[in-house]
Amino acid sequence: MTTTLLPTPDAATTASSPSTLVDVRHLEKRYGPTAVVQDVSFHVVEGEIFGLLGTNGAGKTTTVEILQGLRRATRGSVDVLGFDPARSGDRLRRLIGAQLQEAALPDRLRVGEALRLFASLHPAPRPLSDLADEWSLGDLWRRPFGALSGGERQRLFVALALIGRPRIVFLDELTQNLDPVGRRRTWEVVRQIRATGTTVVLVTHDVEEAERLCDRIVVLHRGRVVADGTPASIVDSLGGATTVTFTDPSIELRSIRHLPGVRQVRRRGGQVEVVGSGPVLAHVGARLVALDRPPLDLQARRPTLEDRFVALTEEAS
Repeated sequence: MTTTLLPTPDAATTASSPSTLVDVRHLEKRYGPTAVVQDVSFHVVEGEIFGLLGTNGAGKTTTVEILQGLRRATRGSVDVLGFDPARSGDRLRRLIGAQLQEAALPDRLRVGEALRLFASLHPAPRPLSDLADEWSLGDLWRRPFGALSGGERQRLFVALALIGRPRIVFLDELTQNLDPVGRRRTWEVVRQIRATGTTVVLVTHDVEEAERLCDRIVVLHRGRVVADGTPASIVDSLGGATTVTFTDPSIELRSIRHLPGVRQVRRRGGQVEVVGSGPVLAHVGARLVALDRPPLDLQARRPTLEDRFVALTEEAS
């Protein structure tokens, strides 16, 4: 089952909307009789962090390699920055950046040498001093690649991906094998990339990473799209209920029961529980303020993207 929540914008009616940089329609990739990617469609708009989320083997890396012109699709159409990657891969790769899942450099190659080498491949590279400052590479300039930590290597690969001033950067399993501290620091790197004006396509199997970073997500499972939307809309569309709680032992429950989105109201001792959907927290909070009874402990518990992700992948299996 596919849940499509955000249809492709119509250029004729959304002229003020961000432009579509990637348009994928009915993409299929087969190796003999085996379909790795099946009827995949999605789009990426300018200025967003877009996530391809799925378990290992879901078809994520194959999909982004087709977008970069590194693999050829069996069927379907792919448009990236106005190019067909299969026909114009060389021209396209001058406009994009990529950090691949399996990436390495010669152990003896120094950080500064790697930056100068990659800069020589672009007609108008970014100043290396700027990149070194942005990604904290100045102190590593003369250090060989083999002596870098996992986090330092990730920063270097991101800087290399950004040398050519790309409009889109593809980041494939960026935080794989990083410790929790390195993982959180790398998340800030991704946000910083978007802040510089570059659109990000993030490939990950980490649900928390996708939920924290991505504006929109496509969930792939066994080569098919099973959900497409914002993290919040994917949770809400699959029936996830929100539980709002607050303490007020004397409030009349009927003053809350008919608010938009409310399904159930119950009292547990002095605490009130309101079960509902949509922006139910906002509606309950507004009503309590209007009644001049604003609680100090108003909070909401809602299903996570991980809950929905597990449900989607189990349902599609």
